Amino acid sequence: MSTLRYKGSNFLRQRLCLATVASRPIVITDIRPRDEEPGLRDYEASFIRLLDKICDGSDISIDETGTVLRYTPGQIIGGDSVVHNCPTSRCMTYFLEGLLFLAPFAKRPLGIRLRGVTNGGPDVTCDTFRTATLPLLAKFGLSEGLIFKITKRGALPGAGGEVTFTCPTLKKVEPIELLDEGKVKRVRGVAYTTKVSPQFAARMVDAARGVLNDFLPDVWIYADQCKGAACGESPGYGLSLVAETITRCLKSSDACAELESGSGEQDAPQAVSLQSPEEVGESAARRLLAEIDLDGVVDTAHQPIILFFLALSEETKPARVRLSRLSPAAAQMLRHIHDFFAVKFQIKEDHGDAGTVVLSCLGAGVTNTARRTF
Repeated sequence: MSTLRYKGSNFLRQRLCLATVASRPIVITDIRPRDEEPGLRDYEASFIRLLDKICDGSDISIDETGTVLRYTPGQIIGGDSVVHNCPTSRCMTYFLEGLLFLAPFAKRPLGIRLRGVTNGGPDVTCDTFRTATLPLLAKFGLSEGLIFKITKRGALPGAGGEVTFTCPTLKKVEPIELLDEGKVKRVRGVAYTTKVSPQFAARMVDAARGVLNDFLPDVWIYADQCKGAACGESPGYGLSLVAETITRCLKSSDACAELESGSGEQDAPQAVSLQSPEEVGESAARRLLAEIDLDGVVDTAHQPIILFFLALSEETKPARVRLSRLSPAAAQMLRHIHDFFAVKFQIKEDHGDAGTVVLSCLGAGVTNTARRTF
């Protein structure tokens, strides 16, 4: 099979995951060649090491400068005792989302323990992963045996969090149709705190409810207050919200307290403080309202995941989904799906609701040939 060639560091995780599922070798060149620190970042190198742990027979080659990556995938094995330490530059969901593409097609169910940042950075939080991402897989028949647990929370910059994730295997992906997102009937959420006053959780909840209760009364947010051995090295707090519609579609948003540098005296270190709980709660609520306003059956963060599973579904009938304006990651996923699986999506504007599109495709019919059937 011919080798696919790409340039640049964008969407590296997508390319590696799709290459592994499609058993297609790839070469990626010009990975940040002109940066002050050229080559792969620490989280990208860590994800490659994670791929090597759950796959057998992979051939990975990185040049001395780190700007050229050659990857020949092996067989996805899985395993029940995998342990991986994630760098603090990205949240653990960066690695968990990659595992979602690979674990269902493994030879054995995957059981893994990750250590690192549970909440913070540009990725979705582990709470959103548990309450919004994993229920999405149930629509494709992947629900029994799917377990995710946050054993320790870790905030930036010290991290120290820990999660366990168990994912069963899947023989094949059923084509589905998701066209009606329905009206929002309730909002659920988790307000977490680590090494700060428990009152911070109540203040975030009050700020979020102050925004959301103008639109619906059924808002319930659980306060998870961690201290001592149940949390990591640094103080932090945040809020994860999920809106459920009458058709059981989910929209999510989250916000974490970010470090803010204050002005210090001359020759003195700058004062560092966290955002106020009210700012965090209001930010998460307004982001959720923005996702709901975009329509579509999933929020923008989960568009690439649903497109991936639709493209791998059986060829018995077309799979269809209604999405809002496509995110850059979703648009690139469509291009990569065509490169690796030769699957094209038909995109039609939804005239019934301006701003949404209906995507349909006939899946590649990928099956898990390595799974034991007896």
